[in-house]
Amino acid sequence: MTTEVIRIKLEKIIDPYIPEGEKPDDVTDELDLMEDLHINSAHLVDIILDIEDAFDIEITDDEAEKMMSVGSAMEIIAEKS
Repeated sequence: MTTEVIRIKLEKIIDPYIPEGEKPDDVTDELDLMEDLHINSAHLVDIILDIEDAFDIEITDDEAEKMMSVGSAMEIIAEKS
């Protein structure tokens, strides 16, 4: 799976959880899910579950703790896909 395909799918997963008025024009690897996108911790769990379903992978607790930015999420997905 290419990086671009992962990015597109990941953006579609994250988008509904970004509060209205907080959506950036461009989602970059450096964006922090909680700090920059203002996604709360409960929704972060939902995002991880959605990622597991969309990519047919299993995210461990250690990996979930590392998924703090768009880039880190993409790296973990790429390693498991």
